[in-house]
Amino acid sequence: MKPRITVITLGVDDLERSLAFYRDGLGLPTQGIIGREFEHGAVAFFDLSAGIKLAVWPRTSLARDTGIAIGQPNATEFTIGHNVASKQEVDAVMEQARLAGAVIVKPARPTFWGGYAGYFQDPDQHLWEVVWNPQFDIRE
Repeated sequence: MKPRITVITLGVDDLERSLAFYRDGLGLPTQGIIGREFEHGAVAFFDLSAGIKLAVWPRTSLARDTGIAIGQPNATEFTIGHNVASKQEVDAVMEQARLAGAVIVKPARPTFWGGYAGYFQDPDQHLWEVVWNPQFDIRE
């Protein structure tokens, strides 16, 4: 398998709420909800970096498409890491997420490995880590 991950899809309970959180609250670029003309097709895509997209799609649609029953959400199954260029940027993104309605799970603080990070959950309890890693060179 070649590393060609281009879309990360999150199952959500309320597509409009998730659109507002990511577009209006976090400022991620999007064309809004598309695919409404298809049964179970409504989805929103957000542009991230390097051609990667974040998609939010109703859990019911994702369950129907995969044939897997909807289970209880569990935030500790995975995290989405958002790397930034400084400790100050970690704090700024965490505050932006809080103002957008995120739940701050762990306020930003120094990490055991020498970085600086905090965690928040989006309205559907997906876990995001906002992190400054002194080993990464983050370029705009």
